[in-house]
Amino acid sequence: MQSVEAAAKAVAARIERLAVERVPLADARSRVLADDIQAARALPIFDNSAMDGYAARSAELPATLPVVGMVAAGQVMAEPVPPGVAIRILTGAPMPVGLDTVVIQEDAKVDGHNVTLPASPVGDNVRRAGEDIMPGEVAVTGGTRLFAGELGLLAALGLVEVSVVKAPRVALTTTGDELVDHATTPLPGQIVDSSAHMLGSMVKALGGEPSYFGIAKDDPISLAAMIASAFDHDAIIRTGGVSVGDRDHARSALTAAGVELELWKVAMKPGKPFSFGMNGRVPVFGLPGNPVSSFVVFELFVRPALLQMGGAKVTQRPRVPVQLVRGYRKPAGRAHYIRARVVRNGAHLIAHPHPKQGSAMLSWVMGCSAVVELPADAT
Repeated sequence: MQSVEAAAKAVAARIERLAVERVPLADARSRVLADDIQAARALPIFDNSAMDGYAARSAELPATLPVVGMVAAGQVMAEPVPPGVAIRILTGAPMPVGLDTVVIQEDAKVDGHNVTLPASPVGDNVRRAGEDIMPGEVAVTGGTRLFAGELGLLAALGLVEVSVVKAPRVALTTTGDELVDHATTPLPGQIVDSSAHMLGSMVKALGGEPSYFGIAKDDPISLAAMIASAFDHDAIIRTGGVSVGDRDHARSALTAAGVELELWKVAMKPGKPFSFGMNGRVPVFGLPGNPVSSFVVFELFVRPALLQMGGAKVTQRPRVPVQLVRGYRKPAGRAHYIRARVVRNGAHLIAHPHPKQGSAMLSWVMGCSAVVELPADAT
């Protein structure tokens, strides 16, 4: 039985980045940029006013000056401005040629066609061309997941399409004679298959494309056939049937389907019966049947793998030290993962474990913001 750290390294070593494709900028959200993008133009493109006010020459201030014109956003005052005058200017308007400072209107005193302006340093309230990004500068680095900020920046640079790593196509299968679809009213002894919908949502959050293959019966032939039918996907996630019960046939079914198993069980709780194998270049993740166990295993092993497959530079969740609000006792040997709500108390982060920590209890997701990791050797 491998440690969590060894299992994570073993999985990461087998994951390959997918191919690159061009997509419209509007379709690139959550996708991973394949290569660095260099700015083809400056941002801002031209010097412009950051405020509503009066443009003037810094060397001529303080002074009372005649206002000889006005420029608004979208307008251009092409002719050089003569000495000894001011120009009324609005936010975003290009700076008139020859003027180098803007006095905000709250600091100006207007008297008819004249304005009295205080001293103002060169460049005050002026957005300089290229102060955000200069031409040739790397605007967004390859391996970055594209969200609102990155997409807005790329749009400002005039990009219509971007090269991104293909979104992982992930096949989801579940196993168990007791499972029924969520739209079915369960009969005595039956359980609604919640894991498929939970995991599908988690895949989508990474920019992946989940495909639900359904529920396989608890027999090796049915299970092997369903696994084999999904090998045209980039990854397979299957749940259930990986323990040691009389009807847990996952190991034999995976072998029959042509999967070379590389991991079988990890020293963790919940999630011990995690398996991992490969069919050619297709990774096959075997998650426990209990939904909480599946959630934790997905976070630790599957999520980083899918992000790596999609080309992301950052594949791990942020980790910070926390203090448990009360003690926790465990035997040495397995890492424990506790679902908790984390709040700040001065300089410390305090973790409040959810009162329901059972591996089949999904209600913990309400109000929890973290998974607290207790090392294997801790007691």
